[in-house]
Amino acid sequence: MSALILIVEDEPQLAEVLEAYARQEGYRTERAADGHAALAVYRAARPDLILLDIMLPGRSGLDVLRSVRTESTTPVILVTARAEETDQIVGLELGADDYVVKPFRPREVMARVRAVLRRVTTALDDTERPLRVGALEVDRRAACARVNGQALALTPTEFRLLAHLAQVPGRAFTREELLTAALPESDALERVVDAHLASVRRKLDAARAGELLHTVRGVGYRLEASP
Repeated sequence: MSALILIVEDEPQLAEVLEAYARQEGYRTERAADGHAALAVYRAARPDLILLDIMLPGRSGLDVLRSVRTESTTPVILVTARAEETDQIVGLELGADDYVVKPFRPREVMARVRAVLRRVTTALDDTERPLRVGALEVDRRAACARVNGQALALTPTEFRLLAHLAQVPGRAFTREELLTAALPESDALERVVDAHLASVRRKLDAARAGELLHTVRGVGYRLEASP
Protein backbone atom coordinates (compact mmCIF):
# COMPACT_ATOMS: atom_id res chain seq x y z
CA MET A 1 0.00 0.00 0.00
CA SER A 2 1.28 3.48 -0.85
CA ALA A 3 2.32 5.93 1.84
CA LEU A 4 -0.33 8.14 3.41
CA ILE A 5 0.49 11.87 3.50
CA LEU A 6 -1.35 14.27 5.80
CA ILE A 7 -1.38 17.77 4.27
CA VAL A 8 -2.00 20.45 6.89
CA GLU A 9 -2.57 23.77 5.11
CA ASP A 10 -5.18 26.49 5.67
CA GLU A 11 -4.97 27.94 2.14
CA PRO A 12 -7.48 25.78 0.20
CA GLN A 13 -5.94 26.38 -3.24
CA LEU A 14 -2.43 25.50 -2.06
CA ALA A 15 -3.72 22.43 -0.21
CA GLU A 16 -5.48 21.25 -3.38
CA VAL A 17 -2.32 21.70 -5.46
CA LEU A 18 -0.20 19.76 -2.97
CA GLU A 19 -2.81 17.02 -2.78
CA ALA A 20 -2.98 16.76 -6.58
CA TYR A 21 0.81 16.44 -6.86
CA ALA A 22 0.95 13.91 -4.03
CA ARG A 23 -1.67 11.74 -5.71
CA GLN A 24 0.19 11.99 -9.02
CA GLU A 25 3.18 10.55 -7.16
CA GLY A 26 1.00 7.64 -6.07
CA TYR A 27 0.54 8.67 -2.43
CA ARG A 28 -2.72 8.51 -0.54
CA THR A 29 -3.70 11.78 1.15
CA GLU A 30 -5.63 13.29 4.02
CA ARG A 31 -6.12 17.02 4.60
CA ALA A 32 -6.63 19.36 7.54
CA ALA A 33 -7.02 23.15 7.54
CA ASP A 34 -6.27 24.04 11.16
CA GLY A 35 -4.24 22.81 14.09
CA HIS A 36 -7.06 21.10 15.98
CA ALA A 37 -8.26 19.24 12.88
CA ALA A 38 -4.67 18.26 12.08
CA LEU A 39 -4.26 16.42 15.38
CA ALA A 40 -7.66 14.76 15.03
CA VAL A 41 -6.88 13.49 11.53
CA TYR A 42 -3.37 12.45 12.55
CA ARG A 43 -4.67 10.34 15.44
CA ALA A 44 -7.40 8.76 13.34
CA ALA A 45 -5.40 8.07 10.16
CA ARG A 46 -1.82 7.61 11.48
CA PRO A 47 -0.16 8.94 8.30
CA ASP A 48 3.30 7.95 7.12
CA LEU A 49 4.35 11.60 6.79
CA ILE A 50 2.93 15.02 7.66
CA LEU A 51 3.33 18.16 5.54
CA LEU A 52 2.73 20.81 8.18
CA ASP A 53 2.29 24.53 7.68
CA ILE A 54 3.50 26.59 10.65
CA MET A 55 0.93 29.40 10.36
CA LEU A 56 -2.40 27.76 11.13
CA PRO A 57 -5.65 28.90 12.75
CA GLY A 58 -6.59 27.38 16.10
CA ARG A 59 -3.21 25.87 17.00
CA SER A 60 0.05 26.69 15.27
CA GLY A 61 2.00 24.11 13.34
CA LEU A 62 4.67 24.17 16.03
CA ASP A 63 2.05 23.28 18.66
CA VAL A 64 0.84 20.45 16.44
CA LEU A 65 4.41 19.20 15.98
CA ARG A 66 5.02 19.32 19.72
CA SER A 67 1.93 17.17 20.32
CA VAL A 68 2.82 14.70 17.56
CA ARG A 69 6.29 14.24 19.01
CA THR A 70 4.86 13.22 22.38
CA GLU A 71 3.11 10.35 20.60
CA SER A 72 5.31 9.20 17.71
CA THR A 73 8.30 9.75 15.45
CA THR A 74 6.17 10.15 12.31
CA PRO A 75 8.23 12.14 9.77
CA VAL A 76 7.23 15.81 9.57
CA ILE A 77 8.17 18.36 6.91
CA LEU A 78 7.45 21.94 7.95
CA VAL A 79 6.16 24.52 5.49
CA THR A 80 7.37 28.00 6.47
CA ALA A 81 7.28 31.59 5.27
CA ARG A 82 10.63 33.10 4.25
CA ALA A 83 10.66 35.46 7.25
CA GLU A 84 10.24 32.69 9.80
CA GLU A 85 13.85 31.49 10.08
CA THR A 86 13.61 31.33 13.87
CA ASP A 87 10.51 29.15 13.59
CA GLN A 88 12.39 26.84 11.23
CA ILE A 89 15.09 26.22 13.83
CA VAL A 90 12.56 25.86 16.65
CA GLY A 91 10.64 23.36 14.52
CA LEU A 92 13.76 21.30 13.90
CA GLU A 93 14.55 21.36 17.61
CA LEU A 94 11.04 20.06 18.27
CA GLY A 95 11.68 17.14 15.94
CA ALA A 96 10.77 18.16 12.38
CA ASP A 97 12.72 16.23 9.75
CA ASP A 98 12.99 18.94 7.11
CA TYR A 99 11.39 22.18 5.96
CA VAL A 100 10.41 23.94 2.76
CA VAL A 101 10.04 27.70 2.39
CA LYS A 102 7.16 29.53 0.72
CA PRO A 103 6.88 30.31 -2.11
CA PHE A 104 7.86 26.88 -3.35
CA ARG A 105 7.33 24.65 -6.35
CA PRO A 106 5.09 21.65 -5.63
CA ARG A 107 7.59 19.35 -7.35
CA GLU A 108 10.22 20.51 -4.87
CA VAL A 109 7.93 19.59 -1.99
CA MET A 110 7.31 16.15 -3.47
CA ALA A 111 11.07 15.65 -3.83
CA ARG A 112 11.44 16.36 -0.11
CA VAL A 113 8.61 13.95 0.68
CA ARG A 114 10.27 11.20 -1.36
CA ALA A 115 13.62 11.89 0.29
CA VAL A 116 12.30 11.72 3.84
CA LEU A 117 10.29 8.57 3.18
CA ARG A 118 13.32 7.02 1.46
CA ARG A 119 15.44 7.74 4.55
CA VAL A 120 12.94 5.82 6.66
CA THR A 121 12.86 2.89 4.20
CA THR A 122 16.65 2.80 3.83
CA ALA A 123 17.07 2.60 7.58
CA LEU A 124 14.58 -0.24 7.78
CA ASP A 125 16.29 -2.15 4.96
CA ASP A 126 19.82 -1.84 6.35
CA THR A 127 21.09 -5.27 7.41
CA GLU A 128 24.40 -4.30 9.01
CA ARG A 129 25.15 -5.32 12.57
CA PRO A 130 24.28 -2.88 15.37
CA LEU A 131 26.87 -0.25 16.23
CA ARG A 132 27.84 0.26 19.87
CA VAL A 133 29.33 3.29 21.56
CA GLY A 134 29.39 3.05 25.35
CA ALA A 135 25.86 2.38 26.58
CA LEU A 136 24.43 3.28 23.16
CA GLU A 137 23.44 0.67 20.57
CA VAL A 138 22.46 1.81 17.07
CA ASP A 139 20.55 -0.89 15.18
CA ARG A 140 20.34 0.23 11.56
CA ARG A 141 18.33 -2.80 10.49
CA ALA A 142 15.57 -1.99 12.98
CA ALA A 143 16.06 1.79 12.63
CA CYS A 144 16.31 1.96 16.40
CA ALA A 145 18.80 3.35 18.92
CA ARG A 146 18.87 2.07 22.49
CA VAL A 147 20.58 3.03 25.71
CA ASN A 148 20.98 0.10 28.09
CA GLY A 149 18.26 -1.69 26.15
CA GLN A 150 15.79 1.23 26.32
CA ALA A 151 14.73 2.61 22.91
CA LEU A 152 15.24 6.32 22.18
CA ALA A 153 12.35 8.16 20.52
CA LEU A 154 14.36 9.56 17.59
CA THR A 155 12.99 11.08 14.41
CA PRO A 156 14.26 9.55 11.13
CA THR A 157 16.67 12.45 10.63
CA GLU A 158 17.96 12.27 14.19
CA PHE A 159 18.51 8.54 13.77
CA ARG A 160 20.47 8.99 10.54
CA LEU A 161 22.71 11.60 12.16
CA LEU A 162 23.37 9.39 15.16
CA ALA A 163 24.00 6.33 12.99
CA HIS A 164 26.45 8.26 10.82
CA LEU A 165 28.39 9.43 13.86
CA ALA A 166 28.37 5.91 15.34
CA GLN A 167 30.02 4.41 12.26
CA VAL A 168 33.38 5.84 13.31
CA PRO A 169 33.40 6.54 17.08
CA GLY A 170 35.88 9.24 18.02
CA ARG A 171 36.02 10.79 14.55
CA ALA A 172 35.01 14.45 14.25
CA PHE A 173 32.47 14.90 11.45
CA THR A 174 31.90 18.33 9.97
CA ARG A 175 28.41 19.80 9.85
CA GLU A 176 28.56 19.63 6.06
CA GLU A 177 29.31 15.89 6.16
CA LEU A 178 26.46 15.28 8.60
CA LEU A 179 24.04 17.40 6.58
CA THR A 180 24.91 15.46 3.42
CA ALA A 181 24.46 12.15 5.23
CA ALA A 182 21.11 12.97 6.85
CA LEU A 183 19.49 15.50 4.50
CA PRO A 184 21.11 15.00 1.08
CA GLU A 185 18.26 16.50 -0.95
CA SER A 186 17.62 19.43 1.39
CA ASP A 187 18.88 22.99 1.01
CA ALA A 188 18.86 23.40 4.79
CA LEU A 189 21.65 25.41 6.37
CA GLU A 190 24.39 23.70 8.36
CA ARG A 191 23.03 25.04 11.67
CA VAL A 192 20.08 22.70 11.13
CA VAL A 193 22.51 19.95 12.19
CA ASP A 194 23.00 21.79 15.49
CA ALA A 195 19.24 21.84 16.07
CA HIS A 196 18.82 18.13 15.38
CA LEU A 197 21.82 17.09 17.47
CA ALA A 198 20.73 19.31 20.36
CA SER A 199 17.57 17.22 20.42
CA VAL A 200 19.59 13.99 20.22
CA ARG A 201 21.78 15.15 23.11
CA ARG A 202 18.73 15.88 25.28
CA LYS A 203 17.39 12.38 24.60
CA LEU A 204 20.72 10.76 25.38
CA ASP A 205 20.95 12.76 28.61
CA ALA A 206 17.39 11.79 29.57
CA ALA A 207 18.32 8.12 29.03
CA ARG A 208 21.44 8.58 31.19
CA ALA A 209 23.71 7.46 28.40
CA GLY A 210 26.69 9.35 29.79
CA GLU A 211 28.67 11.93 27.83
CA LEU A 212 28.65 10.50 24.31
CA LEU A 213 27.91 13.34 21.90
CA HIS A 214 30.72 15.89 21.83
CA THR A 215 30.85 19.25 20.06
CA VAL A 216 34.19 19.81 18.35
CA ARG A 217 34.78 23.55 18.21
CA GLY A 218 35.31 24.85 14.70
CA VAL A 219 34.62 21.44 13.15
CA GLY A 220 31.38 19.71 14.10
CA TYR A 221 30.59 16.68 16.25
CA ARG A 222 31.95 13.32 17.33
CA LEU A 223 30.41 10.36 19.14
CA GLU A 224 32.66 8.80 21.75
CA ALA A 225 32.25 7.18 25.14
CA SER A 226 34.05 8.92 27.96
CA PRO A 227 36.96 6.92 29.44
